[in-house]
This record gives sequence, C-alpha cells and structure tokens, in this order.
Amino acid sequence: MSAFNAIGADQEVDTNAFTPGVEPRATWCPGCGDFAVLKTLKQAMVERGKNPDEVLLVTGIGCSGKLSSYFESYGFHSIHGRSLPVARAATLANPNLEVVAAGGDGDGYGIGGNHFTHTARENHDMTYIVFNNEIFGLTKGQTSPTSPKGHKSKTQPSGSAKNPIRPLEWGLNAGATYIARTAAVNPRQATEILVEAMDHDGFAHIDFLTQCPTWNKDAKQYVPYIDVQDSEDFEFDVHDRDEAAQMMRETDTRLHQGEILTGRFFVEEGRPSYSEEKRQTGQMPDEPIVEQYFDDDAEWKPSADLLDRHR
Repeated sequence: MSAFNAIGADQEVDTNAFTPGVEPRATWCPGCGDFAVLKTLKQAMVERGKNPDEVLLVTGIGCSGKLSSYFESYGFHSIHGRSLPVARAATLANPNLEVVAAGGDGDGYGIGGNHFTHTARENHDMTYIVFNNEIFGLTKGQTSPTSPKGHKSKTQPSGSAKNPIRPLEWGLNAGATYIARTAAVNPRQATEILVEAMDHDGFAHIDFLTQCPTWNKDAKQYVPYIDVQDSEDFEFDVHDRDEAAQMMRETDTRLHQGEILTGRFFVEEGRPSYSEEKRQTGQMPDEPIVEQYFDDDAEWKPSADLLDRHR
C-alpha cells in the first residue's frame, strides 16, 4: 500500500482515472489528513462520471497546494491565497469545466480571505475545499486563522491571544450557497459531500477538517471516528438561513471543545451563479470564451486597441 492510500483505504476507488501516470513521491507526512482529501476527491470524481480532461484543480501554496500535483486533471498551482481568482476566471471562460479550488486554512482564510469573501458573494459556480488543520503546516507550525485562542506555536510561544475565525458563518454571511464541513476521519461522508458540492449550481464551500500529526498534535479534530457527529442527526432545516446560522455558531464554538459536528449546514437552491447573472445582463458572450479561442476564423483585436479605447 502506498502512502497515498494510508487513510480511507476501505473505499473502492478507480485510482487509475485520476492518478498521474508517473505518480510523484508523496511529501505529506505519514498520517496527514491531506491523503484523505486526495482520495475522497478521486472517489467523488469517479462517482460523478468525470474524466480527467473535464476537470480543473486550482491550488494555492502550502501542503494543500501539492494536491494538484498528485491529481490527474488540468491543474494550476497558483500563488499564496490566490487559487480563487484563477478558478473564477476558468469558470467564466469555460462553464463546461468542473472547477475545484483548494487551499489550507492559512492560504484560504488568511492570505486569501478577501478572495473568499467576494467569490462567495458573487456565487461563482465552483467547489472550494479548505484543508482546515488549524496550523500553517508547510512552514513548520505557525499559528493560523483557525488556531484556537491560547494555542502555543513558534510564532505564539505564550499562546495565541486571538479568537479563531468561524469559517462556516463567514461563508454564510459572505453569500456561499452551499456550505458543509467534513473530516478526514470520515471518508465516506467526505465523498458524499464532495459529490453534492460539485453537483450544486453556485459557490460550494467545504471546510475539510484535516489532522496535522507533525505540527499540531493537539488539534481537536484529531479524534477517533466515533467522536464525530453528523448534522443529519440534528433537527434543523439546511435551507433555512437562520437555523443554519444557529447550527454553525454552535458547532464552531464546540469545535475547539472537542465536539465535532460535520455534514451539510446550508443549501440555497435557485440563486443564479455569477456567470448566469452576467449572461442575463448581456455581459457574457453567447459562445464561451474557450470555444472562441479555438475558432480559427475568430477576429481578435490587438490589446493595443483596448488600451487606446480606455485612454
């Protein structure tokens, strides 16, 4: 068994479909939750009947950024916190592409926080996976936006004086139309949520709890599977914004107390995506940009003409 199969090994996955022909050596630490994200993402793509050439995976910087190297599809390894702007451009240029963006809690909720807010607000049609291990792992253990108050690290040796951000409520307030939390220790649920998120028309935000056994051994999500509860066991309407907000407040508070609640928290159907809004107002071409690019008869205007127009 390779290191890529270390977590979630009980699942049947067509590894040939989304595994690179020359599989790179895994640089994630043994026991890292990122292996589960990779494996469940492959499983979700197989269940949706996708081929690698129908998928674009955009990543930022950090341990999570390596995901695009281990996943067979079109890939773009962007700079720190910038996976979402690249993914947004791709969805607008080619609406037929399955676009998935990924980043860590430092990458997505820290450096790229502004992009997260506005991508959710505009409801771009894509799936955004945030590896939440409450630490900067690749740079060896600095406090991140999701580290709990009092957490001691190299950058906060006396303990963090900051309250951690609340990712689920942030996504809801920003305007995400699908919000869920899952965990590396629950690969079956994670696969189901990834499939749902990619089926969703609009911006789907998944807070994916992953363990960092090297730099954050005290993280509360590094718990046995039996301690993880499912939101389906609680009585609330995922389509009701107020009830979803209440559940999110409770679970984000209890997360750092060791009570893990995962599952779907909010789903809004029927709201047009950003590209659909633009299309309705005549600001999007009828033919996707990517198809125009391959049209030999297309008339292209030099960029100098555009510059002259705006002078």
